[in-house]
Amino acid sequence: MNLVLLLAAAAPAAQAARPVAPPPAGPGLFGAFFALALVLGLILGLAWLLKRLPGTGFRQVEGMRVVAQLALGTKERAVVVEVGGRQLLLGVTPGSVSLLQELPEPLPPPEAPRLPNLKELPNFAQLLSQRLRRNS
Repeated sequence: MNLVLLLAAAAPAAQAARPVAPPPAGPGLFGAFFALALVLGLILGLAWLLKRLPGTGFRQVEGMRVVAQLALGTKERAVVVEVGGRQLLLGVTPGSVSLLQELPEPLPPPEAPRLPNLKELPNFAQLLSQRLRRNS
C-alpha cells in the first residue's frame, strides 16, 4: 500500500519536471495583412465578375434610362422612363408595370444643388464667441 502511495505522489512531480512545449506560433502580422489583402481582392474580383455577367441587373440598358421616380406607397411607384427619345410615365407595383401616359413634352432636367460659397459662411470661432456672449 505504501508503494502505491509513493507512486501516486511521484507522478505529479514527474509531470511537472517535463518541459512544457510552447504554443504553436501564429501567422504573425504579415499573415494577417496577407489574409486581409486576399479577402479584399476576392471581394473586388467577384464584384467585377458580377458586373460582367448577363442578367445581374447592374448594367444599364442602351437607349433606356429612368428620368424620375416617386414613391406612392410602400411598394408602389410612379416612374418616368426615357426610351428612344420618348418619355413614358409608368405605374410600378409588386405585381405589374402599367403605362399611365406618354408625356407630350420631356421633363426638364433637375436643377443641380447650389453649394454655399465658403467665403460667405461665417467663421466658426466668431459664431461660438457670439453665442457665448449672449448666454452669459
